[in-house]
Amino acid sequence: MAAAAAALTLPAPLLAQSAARVVVIGGGFGGASCARALRRIDPKLQITLIEPNRTFTACPFSNEVIAGLRELDAQQFTYDRIAAEGVAVMAQAATKIDPHTHTVGLADGTSLAYDRLVLSPGIDLRFDALPGYDETAAAKMPHAWKAGEQTALLRRQLEAMEDGGLVVLAVPASPSRCPPAPYERASLMAHYLKTRKPRSKVMLLDAKDVFPQQRLFENAWKELYPGMIERISLSQGGRVVSVDPSTNTVVTDFGNYTADVANVIPPQKAGHIAEIAGAVDNTGWCPIDPVTFASKLVPDIHVIGDACIAGSIPKSASAANAEAKACAAAIVNLMSGKSPEIPRLNGACYNTVAPGYAFSLSGVYQPKDGQFAELEGNITSPIDAPREVRQHEATIAEAWFKTITVDTFG
Repeated sequence: MAAAAAALTLPAPLLAQSAARVVVIGGGFGGASCARALRRIDPKLQITLIEPNRTFTACPFSNEVIAGLRELDAQQFTYDRIAAEGVAVMAQAATKIDPHTHTVGLADGTSLAYDRLVLSPGIDLRFDALPGYDETAAAKMPHAWKAGEQTALLRRQLEAMEDGGLVVLAVPASPSRCPPAPYERASLMAHYLKTRKPRSKVMLLDAKDVFPQQRLFENAWKELYPGMIERISLSQGGRVVSVDPSTNTVVTDFGNYTADVANVIPPQKAGHIAEIAGAVDNTGWCPIDPVTFASKLVPDIHVIGDACIAGSIPKSASAANAEAKACAAAIVNLMSGKSPEIPRLNGACYNTVAPGYAFSLSGVYQPKDGQFAELEGNITSPIDAPREVRQHEATIAEAWFKTITVDTFG
């Protein structure tokens, strides 16, 4: 019945097609993985991936680029192999979505029809949320929260800073992309400074009181970077309320901090195309059915990755990749009149605090009460593990990155 009801909503021209059309918007770990999975599950489907950038720059491990431990090109991947598998890859930006006619408008003025649409637009930065911080300010006070030129800019600023300088890192409240990443970044910045500019300091101004794997990070800071990293939490007055790019000043409820390098990570929301589609609620994110990833607001549209409200699952590359595959399987079942299976998702997050020193957090998630919930408690690295364990996890983290990028981009 659900499949029949869905079919009745399709415009007549779509019903005449010999193969169902699935359009995927966004070529990151979610969208690219979903397009590839759809193609492999049902080769008869017409799959189109819409992504304006011909090269994807991955955020995982980009903190190592900032710290001079890795080059940016190691983070970059093309869509050539996805296209070779039969997915139509369009280097265009989606600018309009009409859920009534089931069409996507593109930047070049053309449009594309779909039977099902998958949105994986990642995040947009809320440049309206922090007084003084806009796209112009980001050219001086980089966020580096979308990997690419901002990553390179922050690295250049660190390299140009005089020894004895202050690096200020502003951390937003939740929800945000990759919750532990600011603390990994602070760690790797401290590593760079310890080896190149040892009189310098990193200050975290944090809009949260607690953060994932806090004890592991804090223990590592004491061991590796004593006196180099200072964190001011929310209850200590660490929430950033405004910035002044002209003086590189970051303002909190209780004090002003003038930085030599200011890394300002603003609040975030779902990528703008999700808002255009009508899939965003008043939180700025996209509510979904956790079984099928179908939007709760717009029919025949599914949302995966950082943009969706996924309960206990953190916004991460690992989660996006897992959601993508589950969404692809659900779409194929729905379009063939079968009941979708209850997804069981595995997620993992690796944090590197120095070369050869990493720890991790992993979990298993399934739908419960309209959200994703942990099946069991998160598995985290032991607090007092010897250095050999940290070295082993650093090796596993490298292997994980290679595996997920090959799985996504080929």
